[in-house]
Amino acid sequence: MSDRNAHYVAPVDETQPGAVDQVKLSARKSNMWLDAWRDLRKRPLFYVALTLSVIFLVMALFPSWFTDADPNFAQLSDSNGPAEPGHPLGFNRQGYDVWSHIVYGAKTSLTVGLLTVLITGVIGVPMGAIAGYYGGWVDSLLSRIGDIFFSIPYFLAAVVVMSVLNDYRNPLVISFAIGGFAWASLARIVRAEVLRNKNLEYVMASEAVGRSRGSTLLKHVLPNSMGPVIVALTLSLGAAITAEATLSVLGIGLSGYISWGKDIAQAQQTLRTDPAVLFWPSLALTLTVLAFTFLGELIRDALDPKARARR
Repeated sequence: MSDRNAHYVAPVDETQPGAVDQVKLSARKSNMWLDAWRDLRKRPLFYVALTLSVIFLVMALFPSWFTDADPNFAQLSDSNGPAEPGHPLGFNRQGYDVWSHIVYGAKTSLTVGLLTVLITGVIGVPMGAIAGYYGGWVDSLLSRIGDIFFSIPYFLAAVVVMSVLNDYRNPLVISFAIGGFAWASLARIVRAEVLRNKNLEYVMASEAVGRSRGSTLLKHVLPNSMGPVIVALTLSLGAAITAEATLSVLGIGLSGYISWGKDIAQAQQTLRTDPAVLFWPSLALTLTVLAFTFLGELIRDALDPKARARR
């Protein structure tokens, strides 16, 4: 055969596949919550907010770990007294230990906040889920009920309720006064998420195999709609704590309970002569609200793929 008609074949590289080609696709699992966690653990602010939240939760559950002073013991001879051993923040006008009031006030504030979130979720999640999934007249009826409550400012409603129930001012009543009117915004969020998810393939597959609509809603649609709901509940926790403190400052908050709001209200009388008595409960309230607010916002950003892509 002449050189003109010869055919040449390039040499074949017989090297084995590299390590990248040998990685199994299932080695790195991924879903919405895992992606969110991978994003959160890279954010220093997340650890700051989580640490503060845990500290205040532990303080509320185990106040004796943080102080040995009796928050209900007072001596007028200690009125506006300076700091001393065992009383690091001094005393208020009535002679109560300021630090012990901050520690035991955490229990009251977080109890009201958590109860309010629970009440809001118990009412708002079912209302929004049923309205969004079943549609039709059910959606119209539940949405109009939600619109009525949404049009009423929940703080104004809480002022009215606490004024009427003046003899029953306890954490459960004030939580119902706040959460009983604040659920409408959560119901709207749940309804929007359910509307977005109910026509997806996994829902149609669930109904195609004979599962009832109610079972499909509970086992498939609602769990996949809980991301924004958890974020909304986390943010509402800080709002509930602020509302309770504001009601206490106005004099219609809790009665017979140690509260940061009540301490702030009483400290206004000595603002010019002893501003530290006002500063410490205000700082505790601010740090608590900021911790839960930042935590909610960080979780919201972590659950949003668009927000992660912009960073």
